[in-house]
Amino acid sequence: MSVSNILDEVENLVVDATRVPLTNTVMINESELVRLIDNLRQELPKELDNAHEILNSKDDILNEARIEAEQMMERARENAERMVNESQIVQESREKAQLMMEQATAQQKELLEQSYLQARQLRVNANSYANQVFDHLIVNVGNALEVLKQARDELQKMPVEPEPPTEPQPLAPVDVPEA
Repeated sequence: MSVSNILDEVENLVVDATRVPLTNTVMINESELVRLIDNLRQELPKELDNAHEILNSKDDILNEARIEAEQMMERARENAERMVNESQIVQESREKAQLMMEQATAQQKELLEQSYLQARQLRVNANSYANQVFDHLIVNVGNALEVLKQARDELQKMPVEPEPPTEPQPLAPVDVPEA
């Protein structure tokens, strides 16, 4: 069950709870609330792990781009060296090697920029999602806590034992005139 679904259930539990007449207090099924909070405790770390995995994948994308760029650079160097060694026209080889180096550098730069933008977007999305989850959780848990505090306050206001009945006071003698 997702964190969002659990929070929706907590909210529904509070909204659908039985109201105490003439108060802002509601009575919530304690075991149901505890079950939902336990579910939330189990799911929240999973959601956070997912966010961390998204952030960690950013590093993998950047590393792959770097490796690919380095491979392209190495191939360009090897091609340039081979062309210099094999070619009769050294100048052409140098120019082609330079062009390949520039292309590889441009592709490397482009790949790095794309990877950086993707990683940045992933981080922004992950942070935004985490903030939304936390905001929703804070509101719902805060509301539930407020309801619980109100219920406790109402319970504390109620007398623990009923007051014992008072004994009737003896009546004072009254002088009645004789007729």
